[in-house]
Amino acid sequence: MQRRIVPDGTESVAAALIDLADGWAADLILVTGGTGPAPRDRTPERVAAVIDFDLPGFGEAMRAASLAEVPTAILSRQGAGVRGRSLIVTLPGNPGAIATCLNAVFPAVPYALDLIGAARIETDPARIRAFRPAAKPSP
Repeated sequence: MQRRIVPDGTESVAAALIDLADGWAADLILVTGGTGPAPRDRTPERVAAVIDFDLPGFGEAMRAASLAEVPTAILSRQGAGVRGRSLIVTLPGNPGAIATCLNAVFPAVPYALDLIGAARIETDPARIRAFRPAAKPSP
């Protein structure tokens, strides 16, 4: 596991994401903070600049779960995207909001990693149940 704390700023965030995805071959990168509407909150723009493609359903699910708790969730710009074989998920900075958002999307993370060719992960069903489609029987 690699942990980084980088200052808000477009180049520092982008450089860290590129290094983690390309240099460290991280399968899953969780980014916290910088997803609001404040002038310094530019994490979504930096993620957009370095990903190969966006996974908009992640942001939609996180905002929906957060909106059930606070009306200001509509201001949040968290989401997810893929760079190579790395899944990058952007989360709010508030620890409670992080838990809400991760609980909303994490059941899909193991299958997303399977689909992009990242390492397979298993979850403890007592903590969180991951979803993977049932295997189709062989003819």
